[in-house]
Amino acid sequence: MKQQCKIKFCGIRRLEDVTYMNEYMPDFVGFVFAQSKRQVSPVTAMALGQELHPDIKRVGVFVNEPLDKLIQTAHTAQLDVLQLHGDEDSAYMDRLHETLKQQNLSYEIWKAVRVKDKETIQRANQFQADKLLLDSFTTFTYGGSGKIANWEMIQTSKIEKPFFLAGGLTAQNIVEGIKTVQPYGVDLSGGIETAGCKDRNKIAQIIELVRNCETEMR
Repeated sequence: MKQQCKIKFCGIRRLEDVTYMNEYMPDFVGFVFAQSKRQVSPVTAMALGQELHPDIKRVGVFVNEPLDKLIQTAHTAQLDVLQLHGDEDSAYMDRLHETLKQQNLSYEIWKAVRVKDKETIQRANQFQADKLLLDSFTTFTYGGSGKIANWEMIQTSKIEKPFFLAGGLTAQNIVEGIKTVQPYGVDLSGGIETAGCKDRNKIAQIIELVRNCETEMR
C-alpha cells in the first residue's frame, strides 16, 4: 500500500521559523529541549506553538530527561509527541508509560535510535514506543550531526514499527533516501538551514520533493 511520506522539521526556535511552517505545512515540527545550538525553553516553545497552525503536531525532543521534568515541559510547551533521543532504555520507557497513565496524560512516544548495527534496530523493536526515528550513529553526539544514516542497514533490517528516517537529509538525497528505506516519515533540521537558520527556499524545495514521492508501507 502506498502512502505519502510524513514530514517533520526539527529545531524550530524563531518566529520566522513558525511563519515558514505555517506556509508549507509539514506534518510535525520539533522543539529541542536538550542541550544544543537549537535548544529552546519550554516557555519559548509554548509561545511559538501558539502561533503554529493547529494541524501541525508539536514534538518535543528530549535527551535522558528526568521524568518529572519531561512531563512538566510537555505540559508547559503543549506538546503532542515526546521524542526520546538519548540512552533511554526499556525500563525508562515503562516508567514513562506508567507515570503518564497515573496522571491521565496522553502523548505519542517516539524513540530515536542511532543506527550502529542491526542489533540496535532489533532492540528498538522491543521499546514501548509508537514510532521509531532512525538516525545516524556518532560517538559524541545524540543527533543533529548532519551525518547520513546507514540506509543499507535500515533497508535490510526487520523494523516492526513505523519509523522516521533522519540524519544528513537534504534536497540532494532525500528522494533517494525515501525510495531506498521506505520510511513512514522523514526528519530534517540542518538540511533546511543556511548559516544556522531555517531557510524558506530549502523548506519549500523539501516539501515539494517529499510530497511528490510516495512510499510503500513496510
